[in-house]
Amino acid sequence: MTDYAPKDIPLRDRLIFALDVPDAGAAKELVVTLADSVEFYKLGLELMTSGDYFEVMDWLHARGKKVFADLKLFDVPATVAGAVAGLRHRGAYFLTVHGNQSIMEAAAAEKGQMRILGVTVLTSLDRGDLDDLGFECSVNSLVLSRARRSLEAGCDGVISSGLEAPALRESVSHKLLVVTPGIRPVDNRPADDQKRVVDVAQAFNNGADYIVIGRPIRDAKDPRAAAEAIQQTISETFT
Repeated sequence: MTDYAPKDIPLRDRLIFALDVPDAGAAKELVVTLADSVEFYKLGLELMTSGDYFEVMDWLHARGKKVFADLKLFDVPATVAGAVAGLRHRGAYFLTVHGNQSIMEAAAAEKGQMRILGVTVLTSLDRGDLDDLGFECSVNSLVLSRARRSLEAGCDGVISSGLEAPALRESVSHKLLVVTPGIRPVDNRPADDQKRVVDVAQAFNNGADYIVIGRPIRDAKDPRAAAEAIQQTISETFT
C-alpha cells in the first residue's frame, strides 16, 4: 500500500460496478446475476436517457445496495444547485459534478448526506486529447489543479485515474476521496476507449479509495465469478 492511511471503508464496498446498460430490465438482470458479489453500483447517463434511472435507483436501495449517481452535472451554478437538491432526497451516495469553482461550490452547498465528486480528467483522454482541447499543462498538473479546487469548493473527493492517485495523496490531501475508473484486470485489457488505465491492485496501492469497473465484469463469461475475483484481489491488497 501507499504510505497514506486507508480510510475505514468496508472492503466489499470498494468495488463499484458500472451498470452501463440500456434499460431497467437489463440492469436488474445483471444485479440479480451478481448477487452479493457487488454492493455498490454506478448509474450513468445511458440509464438516465432510458427513463428508467430512478426506478433502478429505488430498486437497488430496496435491496440494500449503494448507488453512485454518475451524472457529471455541468450547468450554471443555480441550475446545478437545484439538480443536486432534488437528487439528495433519492438516497445517492456519490454524485459527480463537472465544472468550475462556482459550479462545485453550488453543488456542495446542496449535497445533504451525498458525497460530491469533482471530475478531474476523464480516463478516456490522453495528452493528445488535452492538446486538442487547448490545455497546455500536463495531465498530472491539470488533475492536481482540479482536485485542489474541488476540495476548496467543499467537494468530498474526485474522479481520477489511478495513475494520478499518488500525486493526489502527496500534493493535495489524504482526506480526499479518490474514485478511480478505467480499471482493467491484468488478464483483461481489451482495446476500448479507456487510455489511462491501471489494474486493481495498482489502483489501491497508488492511493485509490474506490474503483469503478464495468466491461471486464459485464462482458465476462461469468460476471459473478469475475466480480468475486476482483473482490478477492481487493481483500488481498488490504491485508
